[in-house]
Amino acid sequence: MAARSLWSNRDFCVFWAVQALSEAGNAFSLVAVPLLVLHTTGSAAQMGLLTAVAGAVSLLTGLVGGAWADRFDRRRLLMLCDAARLVLYGAVPVCWTVLGPQVWLLYAVMGLAAVFEMLFNITYVTAVANLVDKDQIVAANGRLEATNAVAYIAGPALAGLVSGLFGPTAAVAINAASFGISLLGLAFIRLRRTAPDPDAAAPVSGTTTAHDLRTGFLTGAAFLWRLPVLRALTGLLTVTTFLSLGMTDVFIYHLRHGLGQDERTVGYVIALGGVGTCVAAAATARLRRSWGFGRCWLGSMALCSVSVLVLGSAGQVPVAAVTIFLYSFGMALAGICSMSLRQEVTPDHLLGRVTSAFWTIHGSLAPLGAALLTALVGRQGARGPLTGVAVVFLGVTAVAAFTPIRRRHPERIAAGTARPPTEPPAAKEGSHGDDTDARR
Repeated sequence: MAARSLWSNRDFCVFWAVQALSEAGNAFSLVAVPLLVLHTTGSAAQMGLLTAVAGAVSLLTGLVGGAWADRFDRRRLLMLCDAARLVLYGAVPVCWTVLGPQVWLLYAVMGLAAVFEMLFNITYVTAVANLVDKDQIVAANGRLEATNAVAYIAGPALAGLVSGLFGPTAAVAINAASFGISLLGLAFIRLRRTAPDPDAAAPVSGTTTAHDLRTGFLTGAAFLWRLPVLRALTGLLTVTTFLSLGMTDVFIYHLRHGLGQDERTVGYVIALGGVGTCVAAAATARLRRSWGFGRCWLGSMALCSVSVLVLGSAGQVPVAAVTIFLYSFGMALAGICSMSLRQEVTPDHLLGRVTSAFWTIHGSLAPLGAALLTALVGRQGARGPLTGVAVVFLGVTAVAAFTPIRRRHPERIAAGTARPPTEPPAAKEGSHGDDTDARR
């Protein structure tokens, strides 16, 4: 039977369109919020601390967010998250206009918004698996990330322009409106479950539901531990995320203070990073078919290492722009491959819990890393800290080469161990073919 075209999937197309528009607005905050902090305090450390606060709240949400995504209606959860962020981000320009600059408000808004951001992102991953067939997941993720990246090309550039003309609060207001667009579009789609929940037939009491929400993280973490490739990815990404969460703040600070550029130039350069993400997203499905998972992931990490090393010593805007482009390309390629692999090997009824456990574990040190990296850059400049980041990324690449990550098709081997505990293990059919892939 011929594979169903993504273009013929109405629900996916609507989801794709509204999320692209929403991400265009959301990209405004990527530039606007750090600029708002920088205008008010002039401190890179404050920028990193705000990012760290949001990251810490996201981690706490991740402990239960996956269980919510698996237990409750996913479309309604997505809509709830959009409505909450519409109100929260909308409060910033209103309060800034009425009361004047209020840095404490940014901490409150970003902290609360991080709860709904994390819950939305977890549920978003499960929604993709509920919108398309299993063999379309990589292509669907690539298409979503490509259009999101286009949004992040236009978004930061426009955010820099809007911030320069009307102030960063105007850009935050546009971001708030983007959540309204997403909320409206989600009302017109339907999600389907691709696999039954083995617990669905049993009566669900309030006590059972509460227990599932509390233990959801442990269920997801146990699944990650059982699959060697996911176990390796989780461990290594804990290291890279420690350093990468605050990288956008570092880029902006380096461009503004290290290279003396204005808001408009900052927006254009960050937008070029979006071009890198867009190119990677459009190419991921083809690259993974041609090169396999291992070469894509290892090559991406090596590219990020080289890019960050060059950026630290870059004294000219064009060089910085190219390195940010390459860094974004590498991060996007590795990220899409990693997310698609989890979606391919995880049963649908566990996907929310596995996703939240994965993000919570590998992001556990990220808030501390964001605060530390930005503080170091604020004191020493970009060169020394970014050189250290490059060395760590290179080390991660070397370690990954000795794990199942290096395999061309780790999903084929993982599929044999990804069954829920209640299901009998499958016969080891095709094991010789998997061994061949492992040696490639």
